[in-house]
Amino acid sequence: MSSPTMMRAACAEAYGGPERVLLREVPLPTPGPGQVRIRVVSTTVSSGDARMRALNVPRGLRTLMRLAMGWSALRQPVLGFELSGVVDTVGEGVTQWRPNDAVVVMRGIALAAHAEFVVAPSDRKIVAKPASLSFDEAAALCFGGVTALHYLNAAPALARGGRVLIIGASGAVGSAAVQAARAMGADVTAVCSAENAALVTGLGARRVLDYRQTAYTGVGETWDAVLDCVGATDYTTARPVLRPGGRFLRLVADLPGLLAAPFQGRFSGHRVIAGVSAEREEDIRTLCRWADEGRYRPVVDHVFPFERIADAHARVDSGRKRGSVVVRVAEPPSVQSFDS
Repeated sequence: MSSPTMMRAACAEAYGGPERVLLREVPLPTPGPGQVRIRVVSTTVSSGDARMRALNVPRGLRTLMRLAMGWSALRQPVLGFELSGVVDTVGEGVTQWRPNDAVVVMRGIALAAHAEFVVAPSDRKIVAKPASLSFDEAAALCFGGVTALHYLNAAPALARGGRVLIIGASGAVGSAAVQAARAMGADVTAVCSAENAALVTGLGARRVLDYRQTAYTGVGETWDAVLDCVGATDYTTARPVLRPGGRFLRLVADLPGLLAAPFQGRFSGHRVIAGVSAEREEDIRTLCRWADEGRYRPVVDHVFPFERIADAHARVDSGRKRGSVVVRVAEPPSVQSFDS
């Protein structure tokens, strides 16, 4: 930092391409009562960050996005859904955290993780960093994992050994979903490119379908749930391969799809789940426990230094990333505290 009252933050000052993201000097935030200030070690540029930066949203949602986030530019220009770091300062009344505690934080729609420091509520979506994960890996824990759990938990059969088809299994949400589904006890079939088959098999998929060569509807199998992480299919296409009581889990949906979801499947015994995922601290703790048990590890595609965060956005825009794109904001501390 250039001054004790200022810090660097990556600001998306107008909607557009990765070049719109610039490092700026902004005021250093001060924690209030019940808050903590965290020195960010690592964060990610997620597909959510890239969509917000570019105003790249499904059909019918652009006007709603502008109304919610800012008409001509983002009202919150500092993006970033998740981070890992260390507690720097605690506000009045905070007893569960101490300076130097290593933590994972899900900012969610509050954003602001693309900065050197973040102020967050001490009792909401902040957990101790798993000792089994590096700071880079821990930074990638929440966005993909929490989203995956939101949808997978909507398919009760999976916890009873059911079968799930995961489309887009090599991305941040997809790679998390493969591991989460296996940790729940489900049987996983993954859809991705042949180049990523070894990755998703290593994560726990029993079978991998190359989407360029094989249509999932033509392999003669059925599933208790179809999880589409990338907007590659729809309920009408998936319906014949869903078992009775099956779930079509739709992460990416346009406005007509969102409006239709509550009514689709009613006459076939299916349910279509679409919309914004919940951000539950309980799910973050589950992912941390699985990580320390060796059942879950975020996939890191590439680690960029903070100065190259625009390149991290470009990597996400390329559509070729595997897992999460991480941005290293500061060097990890040599001593960490986990006993908070």
